[in-house]
Amino acid sequence: MRLKNKPWANQLIDDHPEAALDRPDPEVKIDWDSRFAKKQPIEIEIGSGKGQFITTLAQQHPEKNFIAMEIQKTAAGIILKKKLDEGLDNLQILCADAANLVAYFGQNSTNRIYLNFSDPWPKTRHEKRRLTYRSFLEEYRQVLTADGMIEFKTDNAGLFAYSLKSMNNFGMHFDFVSVDLHHEKEEIVAANIETEYEHKFASKGNPIYCLHADFLDKDR
Repeated sequence: MRLKNKPWANQLIDDHPEAALDRPDPEVKIDWDSRFAKKQPIEIEIGSGKGQFITTLAQQHPEKNFIAMEIQKTAAGIILKKKLDEGLDNLQILCADAANLVAYFGQNSTNRIYLNFSDPWPKTRHEKRRLTYRSFLEEYRQVLTADGMIEFKTDNAGLFAYSLKSMNNFGMHFDFVSVDLHHEKEEIVAANIETEYEHKFASKGNPIYCLHADFLDKDR
């Protein structure tokens, strides 16, 4: 869902280039380690929305570094404000298109990719825009480390079924699959970090679909 433009959010990003990158040149390599206070394993959320998930994750795991990748500048600005307000030195914001993932991150650069409530793009002619389409899976395969993982959540049954098929056809291995995440075992539910949309959908009684998957070709 596209947010209403907030000029203050755009200005905040422009004022803090040390914390947020706005559509950087994909031809120029980004030294991510130099942008964080400490060199630590990096995890990426693609399509971070207003940032509830990624900021909570950064708070809970100071031993890791996180990147919120969000194409909408207003949403990216909202995440940046949360980062600054909460003093999250282990969080960076990248306002850019996920189609250029390898250019922005390089190979074997991240341990985990989170895809939370991505746009389902339900029309067949828009299939290539889905974040679990094979061209995106190839990008993820390249940037993930050998033991890297994709964690995917959605309330859209059609997108979930499509993603299972797409990942299976790509030769991926499923470590966890749930068609009703909020009614799994107590420890699984307790460990789950909700996004803004997830809380909204789940409160209406909608099931939340979830999968964790990795790539079998570890020697890449």
